[in-house]
Amino acid sequence: MHRTGIDPIWQDLTVIERLVHESRTVAVVGLSADPARPSFGVAKYLVASGLRVLPVNPALTEWEGLPAYASLADIDVPIDIVDVFRRPEHAPGHAEQAVAVGAGALWLQIGVISEQAARIAADGGLDVVMDRCLKVEHREVVGWS
Repeated sequence: MHRTGIDPIWQDLTVIERLVHESRTVAVVGLSADPARPSFGVAKYLVASGLRVLPVNPALTEWEGLPAYASLADIDVPIDIVDVFRRPEHAPGHAEQAVAVGAGALWLQIGVISEQAARIAADGGLDVVMDRCLKVEHREVVGWS
């Protein structure tokens, strides 16, 4: 089932399940140092579940002991998922960067709805998930809490 107004192609459960099972490295764009922010909670969960989290936020030098990156271009390891926690108007630029670095997927968190970003990423060969929470989907698919 997809949320109203979102093209179901961007919420394909087969793609979501494959990404959750196969991905090991997640660049979290817009990761906040504020524990009250959703990005913080999602990233903490991902780390605890054994995934490698790459914090991306130009305002941070580190997050929870992990080195932070100013942009996706600064990351020197392969990225399975680019998980975006920024306002929708910023998503197309992050999609372009995700394509440029050869990421495997662009994941736009709940409320980050950008058809343009989704098209950029898909046209660049990336899997795309939009308006879904990686933590929720991971927990549902893997059963890790």
